[in-house]
Amino acid sequence: MLGGKNILLGITGGIAAYKTTFLVRLLIKAGANVKVVLTESASHFVSPLTLATLSKNPAVTSFVKEEGAVTDWNNHVDLGLWADIMIVAPATANTMSKMANAATDNLLLAVYLSAKCPIFFAPAMDLDMYKHPATKVAIDTLVSYGNIMIPATSGELASGLHGEGRMAEPEDIIDFIKGYLLKGLPLKGKKVMITAGPTYEAIDPVRFIGNHSTGQMGYELAKAAADLGAKVILVSGPTNLSLTHDLITVVNVVSADEMYNAAHNHFEDCDIAISAAAVADYKPKTVADQKIKKKEANLTLELVKNKDILLSLGERKAHQFLVGFALETENELENAKGKLKRKHLDAIVLNSLNDKGAGFASNTNKITFLDKNSQIKAFQLKTKAEVAKDILNEIIIRLNA
Repeated sequence: MLGGKNILLGITGGIAAYKTTFLVRLLIKAGANVKVVLTESASHFVSPLTLATLSKNPAVTSFVKEEGAVTDWNNHVDLGLWADIMIVAPATANTMSKMANAATDNLLLAVYLSAKCPIFFAPAMDLDMYKHPATKVAIDTLVSYGNIMIPATSGELASGLHGEGRMAEPEDIIDFIKGYLLKGLPLKGKKVMITAGPTYEAIDPVRFIGNHSTGQMGYELAKAAADLGAKVILVSGPTNLSLTHDLITVVNVVSADEMYNAAHNHFEDCDIAISAAAVADYKPKTVADQKIKKKEANLTLELVKNKDILLSLGERKAHQFLVGFALETENELENAKGKLKRKHLDAIVLNSLNDKGAGFASNTNKITFLDKNSQIKAFQLKTKAEVAKDILNEIIIRLNA
């Protein structure tokens, strides 16, 4: 869920600052782009060099760059606007008070006041400081501004006391942010199954019948659905693509029969199913146990039909919203309408190979979305990532109708 997000970590001067090295590692592992801003006192607890090495970006502590001229400075506005998420951890009593009152005596506070993104803060201090009424006022004020507090936990504190005031552990900070990001997403609580890529139908141990599908459209659909909060089952044929997301489970298959079984295993409890795979229509009737030797000038293969995965899902459909794809070269609209009805679909996405930039082996696609109520919406040529969002938006509109 954090993949590709720009995350700005603000570190203030508390002993819990040592945990931020682990937090940066976890953010990087989650696929985020990370930049770090420290207060001067924070640099006594954790090394800017360490944080710069882990984040692969300079860790900055002041407006003026150490080795630069006076005009060579760290732009707090640019840093604030760069971030998709800002985290202040640890957030000391001193810094929270300044944040609440717009005091701006260091770079971190200037960045905070410039940021337009969601801002999370993780308090960390000793028990009596945490319980002090002035601290509670600062926290309440920050929350009233729309900042999100990551609650402190109880345990052994730096003073040797036991009680509330420990900064949340890095793993818990990550989980808290992910949970927050899920709130309000339109597909939260929904399960989506997507089939993607080609199928390979074996001729012998080294040869197969396949097609030119890369699986990109299905993978973009899976990512877009997960970004909207859905739990996604991606049933993928052979492809060079990979996808890592907390909400996506990839089920790898090779043949149409394997995809049929996997799709049926996950169909019953899904809310939305999108069949974006380019499944082979036929397979060899018999598969040779050994590599077929090149002896004759011609080779004849007897092919038999594969089971129709989409039709079989349509016949079993109960509560699911089922979407198919139609890749056509002639009579496109009529053929798509026929497939929509014949396979008991709720909607179908039409691609025409006559449209430049659509279809296989391209980063773009041009689609027309048709539903069972004869509503038709055509889209312009877009990237497949944008097309995936358009498709899911059309589905969400109909689910909420």
